Amino acid sequence: MRRKNQEITDKKIIEEILSQSTVCRIAMMDHDRPYILPFNYGYSDNAIYIHSAPEGKKIDLLKQNNKVCFEIESYCEVIANELSCEWTTRYRSVVGYGFIEFITDYEQKRQALDYIMAQYGRKENNIYKEKQVELIVILKLHIEEICGKQLGE
Repeated sequence: MRRKNQEITDKKIIEEILSQSTVCRIAMMDHDRPYILPFNYGYSDNAIYIHSAPEGKKIDLLKQNNKVCFEIESYCEVIANELSCEWTTRYRSVVGYGFIEFITDYEQKRQALDYIMAQYGRKENNIYKEKQVELIVILKLHIEEICGKQLGE
């Protein structure tokens, strides 16, 4: 990282960003160019969980190449200034690399859905329709590498 003074080295802060944010952007390869999508997600034990339909462009791309890059920001605020060149942004974010595993086992999918629901505040008493759980696939992003960056407190 070029600006070491902005690097987040505290693993606790990185964990906070992962467990308290609401949108994860995942970039995958579409032949010779990147393809990026935003997702709702759940985080647990160094993995990001996303629910998906079992078919579609992202599924096709991930079956060809399951290596991904991801970005999550927990805070972003543009700070205006009278001088245009003095505008700045306060933020906290993480960027990482990993690979996607397709989860199709029913019980593992239910557990992943619980992680996703917990990310948004519902930590218990989740009720799922069996047919809906059967129809989805869970994308489990195994985090292999991650770094954090912030500007401001």
